[in-house]
Amino acid sequence: MEPKFFLMTDSPCDFSQKMVDDAGIGLIRFSYAEADKTDGGLCGTDDLFESRSAHEFYEAIRKGAHPLTSQPSQMEFEEHFRRCLELDIPTVYLCFDSALSGAYEGACLALARMEEEAGKKLPIYIVDTKLASTAQYLFIVEAIHQRDRGLTAEEMVSWAEEARYYLHAMFMVEDLDCLHRGGRLPKGVAVVGGALDVKPLLTIDVEGALSVIGITRGRRKGIRKLAANFSNNHNHDEFSNIVSIGNADCPKDAERLIELINKEDDSTITMVSTIGPTIGCHVGPGMIACCFWGNDRREGMSISDRIAASVRKS
Repeated sequence: MEPKFFLMTDSPCDFSQKMVDDAGIGLIRFSYAEADKTDGGLCGTDDLFESRSAHEFYEAIRKGAHPLTSQPSQMEFEEHFRRCLELDIPTVYLCFDSALSGAYEGACLALARMEEEAGKKLPIYIVDTKLASTAQYLFIVEAIHQRDRGLTAEEMVSWAEEARYYLHAMFMVEDLDCLHRGGRLPKGVAVVGGALDVKPLLTIDVEGALSVIGITRGRRKGIRKLAANFSNNHNHDEFSNIVSIGNADCPKDAERLIELINKEDDSTITMVSTIGPTIGCHVGPGMIACCFWGNDRREGMSISDRIAASVRKS
C-alpha cells in the first residue's frame, strides 16, 4: 500500500540512518559545536553517528568536551517543506519536544510564512510530540507502522496528538554536572551528588518537560529501578510488551537492563537504540533509558494541571 502522506521527523529521535532509509521517512538534522573552541572542537551535524561513532563522540565528552546544540534555522525548515510540496502528497512532521527546544516554534513560523506567501493553507502538518530521544524513537517506530496501515495525514495528526500521552519514559544519567550545565540542577547539588554517587532518575512529563522523579545510589540500583518501572507500569499485553532501551555509550548496562526485564517477562520485545548527539550533548555518556507504552499519563495529573492543560488548548 502506497503511503497517503510523507512522514518526517528530526534527528533527536535517535534512529540510525539505515532505519531512516528503510522506512522512507524524512529527517531534519540538528547540529552541535563547542562554543569556546576556536578550532571547532567537537562539532558537526547530527548525522546519526554516520561520520563519527557514538564511542568517539562520548569519549570526547569524557575527556572534557562541552558541545552545545543548535536547532535547524527557519530557512532550513522552509527548504525541507518546499521539497515536501514537490511530492504531491501531504506531509506530517512529528517534531522534537517543544519544552526542550524551539524547533517546533521555528517550524511553525517557517510554515506560516510559506502559507502567507502562497495565500493558502499548505498540506503540511506539524505535531509537537512532547517526547525526545528513546521515547521519540519508540513513538516514531509506531507512527511508521500506523502510516503503513493506511492512515491519512489528518488521521496521523489525531493519532500522534493522543498517542504521545501513552508513552512512558524513565532514564538515568551518569554525570550530574551535565544536568547542571543544562540548567537542571544547582552546581552545589551536582558536586555533592557526584561525591555521594547519587544518580538522578528522570522522566518526561505530559507537557514534555524533564522532571526528576527520584534518585538512587549507584548505577546497578538505578538499572533495577528502570526495570521495575517497566514491570509495574506496562499493561502486560502484546502492544505494551514492546520496550525501547536507549544508551549513551554504555551497551553493557543496556544488556543488563534487558536481562532484568526478560527475567520478569520473557515475552517482552526489546528494541535498542543509541542516544544520539543532540541529546547526548546535554546528558553526557552513561545515560540509559527505558521507554514503553502504558496507561494514559494524563490520568495522574492534578485538578490544577488539568485546568491548565484545558486553558492551553482553548
